[in-house]
Amino acid sequence: MVEYRTSAHAIWDVKYHVVWITKYRYKVLRGEVAERARDLIRQICAAREVTIVRGAVSPDHIHLQVAAPPQLAPAKLVQYLKGRSSRMLQEELPQPPKRLNFSNG
Repeated sequence: MVEYRTSAHAIWDVKYHVVWITKYRYKVLRGEVAERARDLIRQICAAREVTIVRGAVSPDHIHLQVAAPPQLAPAKLVQYLKGRSSRMLQEELPQPPKRLNFSNG
């Protein structure tokens, strides 16, 4: 059964399937990097009231199926996810992999 979300003036069930890859599909999302990426994505989604329906972090790409409020555009959602996670990973890890940049994919 579909669980609808509500606000004062709307009822919705908006889901997006988002996939993004590392630059040149380098396999850098392993071990500590993958765990930290997963944690960051959860934090970003919680801050934006986005519910993660399903998700997976593979060595060269990330899959997410998310339920988002209708006022959050898909492009903005991806911008928040990719931008913050990439920046935070590069700042926090002692020696981030040189090939950690996310490309548009």
